[in-house]
Amino acid sequence: MSDELFINVTPMECRVALTEHGVVNEVFVERTLKRGLVGNIYKGKVVRVLPGMQAAFIDIGLSRTAFLHINDMVWPKGQTTPNVFELLHPGQLLTVQVMKDMLGTKGARLTTDLSIPSRYLVMMPFGHHVGVSQRIESEPERLRLKHIIEEIKSTYNLPGSVIVRTAAEGVDAKAIEQDMAYLARLWNYIQRKKMTITSPTLIFEELPLPQRIIRDLASDKTEKIYVDSKQVFLKLQDFMTEFAPSIADRLALYTKQEPLFGIYNIEDDIQNALQKRIALKSGGYLMIDQTEAMTTIDVNTGSYVGGRSLEDTVYRTNMEATEVIVRQLRLRNLGGIIIIDFIDMQEEIHRKEVLKYFESTLEQDHAKTKITQVSELGLVEMTRKRTRESLEHLLCDACPTCHGRGFVKTAETVCYEIFREMMRYRRLYPHQMGFIVVASAVVIDRMLTEDAATLADLQQLLDRFIHLQVETLYTQEQYDIILS
Repeated sequence: MSDELFINVTPMECRVALTEHGVVNEVFVERTLKRGLVGNIYKGKVVRVLPGMQAAFIDIGLSRTAFLHINDMVWPKGQTTPNVFELLHPGQLLTVQVMKDMLGTKGARLTTDLSIPSRYLVMMPFGHHVGVSQRIESEPERLRLKHIIEEIKSTYNLPGSVIVRTAAEGVDAKAIEQDMAYLARLWNYIQRKKMTITSPTLIFEELPLPQRIIRDLASDKTEKIYVDSKQVFLKLQDFMTEFAPSIADRLALYTKQEPLFGIYNIEDDIQNALQKRIALKSGGYLMIDQTEAMTTIDVNTGSYVGGRSLEDTVYRTNMEATEVIVRQLRLRNLGGIIIIDFIDMQEEIHRKEVLKYFESTLEQDHAKTKITQVSELGLVEMTRKRTRESLEHLLCDACPTCHGRGFVKTAETVCYEIFREMMRYRRLYPHQMGFIVVASAVVIDRMLTEDAATLADLQQLLDRFIHLQVETLYTQEQYDIILS
């Protein structure tokens, strides 16, 4: 079984799932009111230059100013890295492209090195070479594609670099030339619009999610593309006839009553991807913790005892975990620093085999990944390029009770906090008659049971009455002490 794409469209959002050999490996979500910005080109205005950071804040007409670092800027070839003040000054207008969406409280990340993709090519107007995707491994094919680009590039007066994408492998010269003609028309349009704009605003908007997915992920390996919206189906028909004619017949309109994501169990996979614990078929499990700084993944044997020995059990669990970890990285779209704690293996050959298998499995990932090292403690340290929000950040908010900590104070801890507060208030306000304690039912219940004797001793020590009152809307950590 080959790859399949499932496109679910509602008025509120569009969701796309990529399955490989029947398994959901990637999910993309685009909310109607929160369209992603990556790939959009803006006319921006420099608001503030930060010489200490070699960067600047740029107004591009959004709610938050965007961030531009000097490493993401274009300057004359061969020149050493200049000071940011040599390139930018407040009030300056420049053309920029979003390379990372706004994440949390951070504004979008920008670049002046524009990159404009089509189905088979990427045009980089300020580049200086012709390149071919590293995923195309055949040297004769690489040479063929380079030769095609060099022959037709000057015909369309395309500036800068042209990078050949993986989808171009085996594609004839005519299809590639059509792609280049499209890029030439698009670049001329951007140039004209750029010249007429004098304030921060959008110049060119990236394609909607369904068309982007077809452009970037659909290939000859794609067996079927299902879409459950007649309107989007018709738009994709036109788009694929123009840009992906070889697979246009694989597009299908899904018309059954049962939801598209329900019938193929995609909804269940999305829900499972929001859990910390992921079960392995063998009985082992993963614990995935996503924090602001990094993501940690812990592998455990759990109930699995199927190996011939403890070492064999550990080895088999780690090998199974590698596939599941790569799938979860893609499904959850985890980025940044990732630390993986495989179960410790005694035999060096087993450690090497697990790491080698992990590296080969990572090759399936569309995002750029790099294993930096295996630490002295046996931890695998890696990075995965972050270009959009993770599934958890996209679909979830921090828990209002624990505020994202993942735990709450025990009722006992809260009771003792209240007792200490009353002792402090007694010293600060010696003329008050007593206290009214308002707290959750579980805290008040503990004061009247396990801590009843302590409460009685406290009333005697403070020489004040203490009235208890349950507030059903309070969380376990919330309380108020009212002086009376």
